[in-house]
Amino acid sequence: MSLPATEAQHDLRHHGDAEVRDDGELTDLAVNVRTGTPPAWLRERIADSLTGLAAYPDGRSARAAVAARHGLAVERVLLTAGAAEAFVLLARALTSRHPLVVHPQFTEPEAALRDAGHEVRRVLLRAEDGFRLDPAAVPEEADLVVVGNPTNPTSVLHPARTLAELARPGRTLVVDEAFLDAVPGEREALAGRTDLPGLVVLRSLTKTWGLAGLRIGYVLADPETITALQQAQPLWPVSTPALVAASACMEPRALAEAEAAAARGASDRAHLLAGLTEFEEVTVVEPAEGPFVLVRIEGAAEVRARLRGLGFAARRGDTFPGLGPEWLRLAVRDRATTNRFLQALDQALTLTTR
Repeated sequence: MSLPATEAQHDLRHHGDAEVRDDGELTDLAVNVRTGTPPAWLRERIADSLTGLAAYPDGRSARAAVAARHGLAVERVLLTAGAAEAFVLLARALTSRHPLVVHPQFTEPEAALRDAGHEVRRVLLRAEDGFRLDPAAVPEEADLVVVGNPTNPTSVLHPARTLAELARPGRTLVVDEAFLDAVPGEREALAGRTDLPGLVVLRSLTKTWGLAGLRIGYVLADPETITALQQAQPLWPVSTPALVAASACMEPRALAEAEAAAARGASDRAHLLAGLTEFEEVTVVEPAEGPFVLVRIEGAAEVRARLRGLGFAARRGDTFPGLGPEWLRLAVRDRATTNRFLQALDQALTLTTR
């Protein structure tokens, strides 16, 4: 279903960190950053870079490392202060008359477009369809389309061939792959593709590597688009420590570590899903492929409040267009943490249904 964004207002600036910002004692299931990160070797590399802070940042080496990792020319890579900056650059630098965002998904793309003065339309995917995307639902006149893969918060991984159907001359297709490195084998990735017209892929290093406080991500696109985005950036947009982290995360051992973490995450997610299916009050969106799952629970707001009282923070779902107050997003954690959470959820549901 396609409709103007003004027809349904949501708090597009609400993010998972708000659930834990003022209470560090909660077990965090609201933020999708991998726990136990950044690893010691990466912290050491970042710390070593601090001796070079007197010099202005030089992103050439990091840019080349990202390009080599994806088999691209450096002219197709732009380093950004997290993927969130990329959304702002796209909204400000590219000419678009009919931008469209596929929801439910990360809300910053729409927020950035609206802040830049664009009238944004939405395609709302439906729970009855498993939040799967039908390319025919995107109007032909849409000249900028934004979609996440795997999608936050639904954890749906759209087939690459489905997304490729959205690409065409005269349209910018923005695919947010911030969580794709958490998918074993990076299945359905479009990063590195150069055969699709107008394709822009965004990647983030903050989730898998625990660098949300450092802000580092990148854009992969045709050279003309990269140039337009670069011209909209301020000088030296990415700090020296962030550039060092970017280079380090492109190294073979880092890629192997990320792949191993993705495999562990898939196993931990399966454990969480198996536990959730034991509750008849809980409906889970499946198949889930990201490091989080989306669940529907009647009275979810009260359940979430009771979970906080029991020491767990969950992400509310009603700030995502296309979702309502009965939805919660849960980050995947290790099995011990999940077992404790499932016990707390049992208590919360019991107290809510009394």
